[in-house]
Amino acid sequence: MSNNSQLEVSVNSASVLTSQFTDQQIGCAEGVSVQNDQGFTAPLAKQLRDNVSQLARRDQVFEFLKPPHNPLIDTRHNILLYLEGVSVSFDGFKAINDLNLYIKEGELRCIIGPNGAGKTTMMDIITGKTKPDTGQVWLGSKLNLLKMDEAQIANAGVGRKFQKPTVFECLSVWQNLELSMAGTRSVWSVFRAKLSGEQRDEIERVLVLIGLQDQAAMDAGSLSHGQKQWLEIGMLLMQKPKLLLVDEPVAGMTHQEMDRTAELLNSLAGDHSVVVVEHDMDFVRSIASTVSVLHQGSVLAEGTMTDIQNNAKVKQVYLGE
Repeated sequence: MSNNSQLEVSVNSASVLTSQFTDQQIGCAEGVSVQNDQGFTAPLAKQLRDNVSQLARRDQVFEFLKPPHNPLIDTRHNILLYLEGVSVSFDGFKAINDLNLYIKEGELRCIIGPNGAGKTTMMDIITGKTKPDTGQVWLGSKLNLLKMDEAQIANAGVGRKFQKPTVFECLSVWQNLELSMAGTRSVWSVFRAKLSGEQRDEIERVLVLIGLQDQAAMDAGSLSHGQKQWLEIGMLLMQKPKLLLVDEPVAGMTHQEMDRTAELLNSLAGDHSVVVVEHDMDFVRSIASTVSVLHQGSVLAEGTMTDIQNNAKVKQVYLGE
C-alpha cells in the first residue's frame, strides 16, 4: 500500500471513530464525558481528529519538525537581539565602547571590522563568556542574557560556531549530529536513549541541509575542512537555536566551498537569525543585505554593502584609504 493510500485509510478511520460525536461536543470537548461505541470520549476524539487532520495537510510543516523555541523569547517588535550601551574594559583597554546593536528576527547580518575592533568580545558577551561593565543584552524583550550563564544562554536558543571547527573526529557524521541533538542529558536518559522516527527524520533533514547526506557514515575526521565547518553548523542546528553566531566560516575554504557556505547561510536566514563575523569581503558581499562595521568597540557604520563601501569613515579606518 502506498503512503498516500495509508494516509487516506488513517483519515477515514479517524472520521469513523469520531463520527458519533456532534461538532458541538467536539468543539466543547472539555468537561464532556459522553463516550461513543468505540469507547472514545469527546476530548480524546478531538485530539485524534486534530492530529490526523494535521498529518493530512500538505501546506505546512509537521509540528514535530518545527523548532521548539524558548517560549520566553518575545519578538513581537521584530527584534531578536538587543545590545544597548554595552562597554567592557580589560586592564584599562576598552574592548567594547558604548556598543548599540539590534538584530532582527530571521535576519542575516554581517559584522566586519579590523583586528581589535571588538568582534570576538561582542560574541563573548552575547554568549555569557564575558560580562560587560555596563549596558544591557536581551534575547527578545523578556530574556536578560546578563543574568544567565553560558549553559542557560545556549539552552535559551543562542548557538555559537567558532572559527576552528570542533567536531568529534572519531565518530561518524551521523553520530556527531545525534550527540548534538537537543534534549535531556541525565545519566538515566543516556542509558535509555533510543532515536525516535521523528528524531531520525530531523537528522536526515539537517544532513541534506548541510550537504553531507552522502557522508553520513563517514568519520568526521575524514571530512575536508569545509565539510567540517558545515557539520559543526549542522550540530548547532540540532540544538534548535533561534540565534546563530558564526565566526569566520570560510577561512581556509576553497572557492567552491565558499559558494556552498554562502548558500547554506542564506538558507538558514528566516528560520534563524544569523550573525556572521567575516574578513573576506567577497564572501560578505555575496550574502549580506545589512553590514555593521565595528571600530574601537562601537558601530562605525551600518547599511548595505554598497553603503559601506562608499562610506568615507569606513574607507579611512578599515580600508586604509
